[in-house]
Amino acid sequence: MKRLVRQSLLVALFCLVGGAAMARHHGGHPSPPPSQGSGQSGGEASVGTAGQFDYYLLTLSWSPNYCVLHPNDADQCGGKGFGFVLHGLWPQYASGGYPQNCATPNTLTKEAIAYGVHVFPSPKLIQHEWSKHGTCSGFDALDYFKTADSALASVHVPPAMQAPASPLSMPAADIAAAFVSANPGMTKDELVVACSGPALAEVRVCLNRDLTPVPCGKGVRSSCRPGAVRIQSVR
Repeated sequence: MKRLVRQSLLVALFCLVGGAAMARHHGGHPSPPPSQGSGQSGGEASVGTAGQFDYYLLTLSWSPNYCVLHPNDADQCGGKGFGFVLHGLWPQYASGGYPQNCATPNTLTKEAIAYGVHVFPSPKLIQHEWSKHGTCSGFDALDYFKTADSALASVHVPPAMQAPASPLSMPAADIAAAFVSANPGMTKDELVVACSGPALAEVRVCLNRDLTPVPCGKGVRSSCRPGAVRIQSVR
């Protein structure tokens, strides 16, 4: 009974949270240069067909930087101690661009929400990621979240970046190299580092449909400035 009440409360929460609130969450990171398209993936977004895409972009957000910009997000911040967290698993086109908001008969069910709260760092992110990206996966919501969970588990975070107690500073190329070293079989062409000004925002890993690393498609590139990238300490 308690579980059913909790699920009902979550559903009610999602109904109250509008699109503007979703945009203020991870989608609200400052945009990279115009050449980065939407700031979420390479090229322009388009209304696509569910299930028709070439590969995924697994996006890992560096939570300490997000929390500096959004200190009032109590769900994710406020002493939670998160390092890298799942931002999303985004279908992509190899030729550039990505589908979004695809038409699908599948809906965000209570069962999917209950699973999603254990995958994403905040309930607010669940509906946004399903609506914009999950609808294009060809899966129902529960299977999409399970796939995102499996994708997250398939990528190993370098030990030095799991929970640094003090800020780190290194070039974006070194961050990428550390991920390559921590994930045997991965190459530097299969991930990019995204920054918010001088600070680390995200690491994005390109994955095939079977969740193995694959070279990133056209337009997926780093948005970091030359020089050292600041990696906020975990709080």
